Amino acid sequence: MIEQVAIAFEHKDYQTAAKLLKQLQKESPENPWVQYYLGRLYEVSQKRQDAEKIYRQLLRDTRNAKIVTLAREGLRRLQEIELEEKQRAISQATTQASGIELGVLVLEPLSTEMKPEASRKFAQIMQLDPYTARLVLPSRGWRLYRTGQVGELEFYGEQLQQAGIPCFWTTIAQIQQIQVYQVKYFQASTPQATVVCRNEVNQLGSLTFDWSEVTARVVGLLPIFEQVVDVDARHKLEWKTQTQDYAQFCDLHIPGRRSILRLYDNGYEFQQGLEIIPQASQNTIRINWNSLSSWIEQQLPQVKTWSDFTSFADTTLDQTEMLSHIKSHIDLFRREQTNWDSAFHLYSGLVFVK
Repeated sequence: MIEQVAIAFEHKDYQTAAKLLKQLQKESPENPWVQYYLGRLYEVSQKRQDAEKIYRQLLRDTRNAKIVTLAREGLRRLQEIELEEKQRAISQATTQASGIELGVLVLEPLSTEMKPEASRKFAQIMQLDPYTARLVLPSRGWRLYRTGQVGELEFYGEQLQQAGIPCFWTTIAQIQQIQVYQVKYFQASTPQATVVCRNEVNQLGSLTFDWSEVTARVVGLLPIFEQVVDVDARHKLEWKTQTQDYAQFCDLHIPGRRSILRLYDNGYEFQQGLEIIPQASQNTIRINWNSLSSWIEQQLPQVKTWSDFTSFADTTLDQTEMLSHIKSHIDLFRREQTNWDSAFHLYSGLVFVK
């Protein structure tokens, strides 16, 4: 009867093949040929997951060389169909003007318990081996996974979300549209807060807001690099670039105004405006900054603080081409170009748009 099934498939008479296989499944359910043709029937019926399951099971369980070869060919066909469908969907997604904008795809952290199953699905969607997939999926903090045309990123992002893998995507343009104000000092805190600040064209002014308008607080450390003289293994002097200090930043997000208020330790004028820190002129910058941070935190007890910038930066700093499109809105003195400043603005911007 298997020969009759084979003939039915040759003539694409799938209705006859299905009837014969139904009978064979009752008589010889473990017969590898019955299983193979059942996989073929699933394949032509567009039940590709069922077909793949049978083909993989045959590769594991049977030693019949002919069936192994046919099962491998079946898997290859399924992969080619899936790839073709992906390419068609990506092509459609990127034909629209909005789909070709530069964007980023960010993976969100997963619990240890969820990782095994998520890694398997992630590997299948992104066509990776399971071991690599497990290493890519983050356990804490965000991971910048891919940059490119946002239409393609959206296609993959939707597949990942449907598989239960948390992620999100956005365009660089959306982040660049956020207004950033450099806070010089607080002038008042009640009944509303008022800050003296500079806008993007360096004009000095003031901005008044309710504390309830602030939806997020983003903090991070940006390294300050200096050229230092060191002694190499041959006892010769050489110049090296080393991290000498860190600048501390704090962003307050006011999405209702499409704005970020940005403070940093060396840019805040502690002796001006509202007296937040007693004896500010006698304290170190570190003491003043810590006091200011605590005061801001007291004004925003219900607002989440995002502080995983450093781990996010580890996945981002090598994306030089993408980061070159991001204006950092950070005015630190830099002897050499660095990606750290743009990476912080990207991190804060992602918190903002999400």
